[in-house]
Amino acid sequence: MPAKIKFGTDGWRAVIAEDFTFPNVRACAQGVADYLKAEGRGKGGLVIGYDTRYASEDFAAACAEVIAASGIKVYLLTKTAPTPVTSFTITAVKADGGIMITASHNPGSYNGFKYKVNTGCSAPTEVINVVEANTNRVAESGGMSRMALKEALGKKLLKYNDPYHAYAKQLGTLVDIAAIKKAKLRVVADYMFGAGLGYFSELLDGGAIKVHEINKVRNPLFPGIRPEPIAVNLGKLSRHVIRDNADVGFATDGDADRLGVVDENGKFLTTQEVFALLAMYFLEVRKERGPIVKTLTSTDMLYKIGEKYNVPVFETPVGFKYVAPIMVKENALLGGEESGGYGFRGHIPERDGILAGLYILDYLNRTGKTP
Repeated sequence: MPAKIKFGTDGWRAVIAEDFTFPNVRACAQGVADYLKAEGRGKGGLVIGYDTRYASEDFAAACAEVIAASGIKVYLLTKTAPTPVTSFTITAVKADGGIMITASHNPGSYNGFKYKVNTGCSAPTEVINVVEANTNRVAESGGMSRMALKEALGKKLLKYNDPYHAYAKQLGTLVDIAAIKKAKLRVVADYMFGAGLGYFSELLDGGAIKVHEINKVRNPLFPGIRPEPIAVNLGKLSRHVIRDNADVGFATDGDADRLGVVDENGKFLTTQEVFALLAMYFLEVRKERGPIVKTLTSTDMLYKIGEKYNVPVFETPVGFKYVAPIMVKENALLGGEESGGYGFRGHIPERDGILAGLYILDYLNRTGKTP
């Protein structure tokens, strides 16, 4: 009997061809479809995105076949995309949720399945429990339907979606990208062979700022690294920052919802330091006010910052799925966790490594300071 599919803090991840197989991925998709139909939802459709891992686009297509066969419209992204881009697209097209094929920072032998709700954030535990039960029932019984993508197109149950321009426009409403473009800053961007490929250069092209990119190819093996933006994996980034006399180095993980930062001396800034600096940026530089949401393993420096600027700080269990609901409920200024994932007010209640990087560049540009 096959092993049960178990969703963790942010989706299901497994080794490709061992447990992460087409039948199991289709079972996950059917589990989502059955949940939506039981809730009387799904008329808004589902967005399906995928990262740069092996066969991610094929697994995404397999999900689309199942969702369409359930009578739910699919917005299938036309190219690899970061998880926050997929999440934002859910809100942009007013879908009822979305599926992201990604294993985030796991080794290249893994892939994964994330389910997002209509706000773009990860589904809460009570929803995931239902999806998980549905999935395992389908995996055991084989009770799923499929519709060829060509047929789904003809029945208007499938629409291809290029997510970049809507996402870029959204970021432009949150941070002054035009001003950052004019800044005489040198940036090294390490995409870690992941889904963030090219985003910093595309967003910042055409100005005085210089963006030097490394690991900017799709390579599902993630050669020489694990796509997690922590110090042990960022030696190459540090060397390039020093060699290029850069002002800052950024690294995005496999699905670009997390950000690692290297300072002008090639030194890795801990995720705790970056979280505190982002709080200072919003409160001191932008003069904004609002609550901060942290996980219990995030830095207590945030309590001191909250006291100094007279803003409340809320603490949650580990996992951004616990941070997001508090951010929405309290209209929080920002939320984050110790892994380097940060979410921001006015955007989706989800981590976004690309936007976090832009905010840090804005911080440098406005203050004239180095990291």
